[in-house]
Amino acid sequence: MNEKTKGDSPFDITLSNDGDDFAVMGMHFKLGLYEHQSAGALEGLQKLIYESKFVTKASIDDIANINIIAYEPAFGIIGDPAKKNPTTRQSADHSMVYIISTILRKAFETPNIGKKLDSFNNLDELWKLLMLEPKDYSHKAVFNTNTRKLMEKCTFEHGGKAYDEKYPEGIPTSIVVKLKNGETFDSKFVMFPSGHSRNTAANLKDILNHKFNVLGRLALKEDQLKTKLSELNNLDKLTNEELRNLYECRIQQSKVSVDDQAF
Repeated sequence: MNEKTKGDSPFDITLSNDGDDFAVMGMHFKLGLYEHQSAGALEGLQKLIYESKFVTKASIDDIANINIIAYEPAFGIIGDPAKKNPTTRQSADHSMVYIISTILRKAFETPNIGKKLDSFNNLDELWKLLMLEPKDYSHKAVFNTNTRKLMEKCTFEHGGKAYDEKYPEGIPTSIVVKLKNGETFDSKFVMFPSGHSRNTAANLKDILNHKFNVLGRLALKEDQLKTKLSELNNLDKLTNEELRNLYECRIQQSKVSVDDQAF
């Protein structure tokens, strides 16, 4: 696949400069830090948390099974059994088991989660509350005891043709959480999760603005972050000089790496 050529392309590349069906228009914005193909499962899980509020009436130990039904290649890549025991940030962010378990663990550990869920008007607020950020892939997070408990309860199922034929149009996934008392919570089929270009329910700009602020605060002070986000949101209005200096800023560096056990 990587044989050196004499300058000729080993495959055809079709370019276009007009039309209204560009691939970028069918893409998916990540609402936090996670592997693209886990978005359907994340939407499904948060839908269950929001609608059934099962995290308010059960504990981590009460969960019997978390079954994720997915399409290929998600089933074969981020659902690979070899990725059920990630030990680094790099392996954790491509492990469906880890991503789903971390989101669920954060929900269980959120103070007054019941009151928060009752106050939410839509799923957007839950996406912002549980959004995955760098600290969720730190050494401490990767080996979190509760996350590991949840990971052991996860199973995968290939959805077959019904799921495979819907990708890459969408991110077809469903997730079922079963409690030890027999209660079952089923997300049903998720096709266009929040962040997907064909999702019409989520307030994409609002959630992305939250993400930009969460990540930006790691490196910039509030006043400079506000200025930089304003510039980035108005690229079409910037002068050439402003564009040249767009990424000039005073970065605050952490004294401890996110991969360090002391983080």
